[in-house]
Amino acid sequence: MTETGRVTSSDGTSIAFERSGAGPALIAVDAAGSYRDFRPFPPPVELLAEDFTVYLYDRRGRGASTDTPPYAIEREVDDLAALIAEAGGSAFVYAFSSGGLLALHAAARGLAIAKLALFEPPIEPAPAPAGETGFTAELAELVASGRRREAVEFFHRGIGVPDEVMDQMTPPVWAALEAVAPTLVYDCRLSDAMSLPLLRSVTVPTLVLDSQGSSASITASAATVAAALPDSTHRHLAGGWHGVPGETLAPVLTGFFRS
Repeated sequence: MTETGRVTSSDGTSIAFERSGAGPALIAVDAAGSYRDFRPFPPPVELLAEDFTVYLYDRRGRGASTDTPPYAIEREVDDLAALIAEAGGSAFVYAFSSGGLLALHAAARGLAIAKLALFEPPIEPAPAPAGETGFTAELAELVASGRRREAVEFFHRGIGVPDEVMDQMTPPVWAALEAVAPTLVYDCRLSDAMSLPLLRSVTVPTLVLDSQGSSASITASAATVAAALPDSTHRHLAGGWHGVPGETLAPVLTGFFRS
């Protein structure tokens, strides 16, 4: 059975979530542009719910969650903290793609994350935070000027989404992404604030995953993150570009979290 609910973050933002299954709490953190009603790469909830109480939520500014400007990484970390409190005070966390940026910031701040699994975190860690990059500034300008479709295309091409994937995006997909275009800037700011010292401060046991069918740059990024984390394991799974089948992913996550 799936239940829906809301938690209130420290700044008053209302975060919508759904909960299913039974067992230890496991919170899934979505990638840029994704939310409960739009998940190109959904977590295998049905399989995970056999062993865990799985929480899916809409990150701020997406789906049924509200938003409170101005954006700050600390505020979005507080959102996850509110979910962990709702889940009983501690939780496993599975984060997909740029959702891993948020999860790492949260783990570095000391949130009660028992174990962390990251699927292809898009990180090129630098010796120090980069500050706002030109890419982030240009994306923010496109959003601010109301050119949401251009912003979505700029973002996806900028992060290396293959042309064949872009060509397969239907009008409903474009509409869903345009609806949350401002939040793409949020993920960019999470990336701009990432650094090697931050990664090295994350002591949570972490599993870093990638797909054998992804590009070399994506798998190299996953390897770099795994090497920087103090307590990590890195695994390659059989799959396509930036995704693996649920029946492949779920047993790996379950084995890691239950070990």
